[in-house]
Amino acid sequence: MAGQQMLKFVTVERDMPEKRDADARREDFNEIYAEYAEAKAQEQSSRCSQCGVPYCQSHCPLHNNIPDWLRLTAEGRLKEAYEVSQATNTFPEICGRICPQDRLCEGNCVIEQSGHGTVTIGAVEKYITDTAWEEGWVLPIKPSTERAESVGIIGAGPGGLAAADVLRRAGVQVTIYDRYDRAGGLLTYGIPGFKLEKDVVMRRNEQLELGGVTFRLNCNVGEDISFEDIRAAHDAVIIATGVYKSREIEAPGVGASGLVRAIDFLTASNRKCFGDSVQEFDSGELNAEGKKVVVIGGGDTAMDCVRTSVRQGATSVKCLYRRDRANMPGSQREVQNAEEEGVVFEWLSAPKGFVGDPVTGVMVQKMRLGAPDATGRQAPEIIEGADYVEEADLVIMALGFEPEALPTLWDQPDLPVTRWGTIKAAFTTGQTDLEGVYAVGDIVRGASLVVWAIRDGRDCAEAILEKIGANAAIAAE
Repeated sequence: MAGQQMLKFVTVERDMPEKRDADARREDFNEIYAEYAEAKAQEQSSRCSQCGVPYCQSHCPLHNNIPDWLRLTAEGRLKEAYEVSQATNTFPEICGRICPQDRLCEGNCVIEQSGHGTVTIGAVEKYITDTAWEEGWVLPIKPSTERAESVGIIGAGPGGLAAADVLRRAGVQVTIYDRYDRAGGLLTYGIPGFKLEKDVVMRRNEQLELGGVTFRLNCNVGEDISFEDIRAAHDAVIIATGVYKSREIEAPGVGASGLVRAIDFLTASNRKCFGDSVQEFDSGELNAEGKKVVVIGGGDTAMDCVRTSVRQGATSVKCLYRRDRANMPGSQREVQNAEEEGVVFEWLSAPKGFVGDPVTGVMVQKMRLGAPDATGRQAPEIIEGADYVEEADLVIMALGFEPEALPTLWDQPDLPVTRWGTIKAAFTTGQTDLEGVYAVGDIVRGASLVVWAIRDGRDCAEAILEKIGANAAIAAE
């Protein structure tokens, strides 16, 4: 019977959830995709080929049991599908919204490789857990036994929250320290609402708080509390700060007003969506309304900035990227969404300098792709004599992020870091050379994906539970 429900990719075409019209979605920060109806979710799940070697699963950082929950969804067994989905993923409804599925699970789907169009894995994943919340299947965290051990987590982003979830379910006492006034890290303040509506993040924060996780917000480690005090208060400490230091550009005119960092621009926008008072936004400094906007960069943060600028009422939005479309690091799906919303991409273009103060333009040098560099990507080369000036009232720098100098900020010279400034930690456990100190997510990997931070947080929590003997105790119950 189960087999009859599946392998329908030959007769059923790929069909994403309905996407809101571009003109309509330019006017607000709501998510752009509608939910599947139950019948449509079952239909699209039934396209899965249930292949013997599921590349979708092996290319997912969390190794989610994707074929299993697709089959259960196709059979109408949605509660079971949710239970299988959440067994490996702390936040499946978040990953379903923001993971670059075109580069991970869906991009490696076997039927995609055979020309039939990938299974819409991300959309089904989102549907399953959204339904689980609506139906009350997402249960509060209630450890069967409370343990005396405590863990302090520095950073309330996806890595820290995932670790907290696993630890609390085992009865460990957990305190999360975060510099912001709301938990979630980049999920809350870095990713715009049109990709991840904030109530989705807030209900997970609430679930953790109701489950016994203590949040110490507006708490800047190194200023409001020392790292040593946190170590002294807990049996183990997990560093999950992410990477927030923006990469800078050295060019003439770089100090002009009107040049802003992507993280500042996105944080201000997200705060306004929460209804906060944001002086830098209200003054126009971090507001694209009525401006010619140029965004520099080609990653997902740049895509967030261009699409946010459109919604704020920019008169024009252009994105400069030094390579071509095929070689950009951001999601191709996001590029398409941006183009539909009116963003213009200037490929093979790099900033040479800035005109005016306040800025009135970007000096652009045209590029071509030359021989491959050490990473195997074609290196951009300058085309001499092809420079021009792109008019701009607001320039947003989305060149990526680097780690802050934590050993200096926290007065911890023995905290081991790499030559890139990331923390040296074992990838399987997050253990550092400091006793009882672990690190997970971007502060170890460098700027990466939310799904990898979740994986690291879960793995680290499991390693800590193993060390304190909690896993054995849980198994014996």
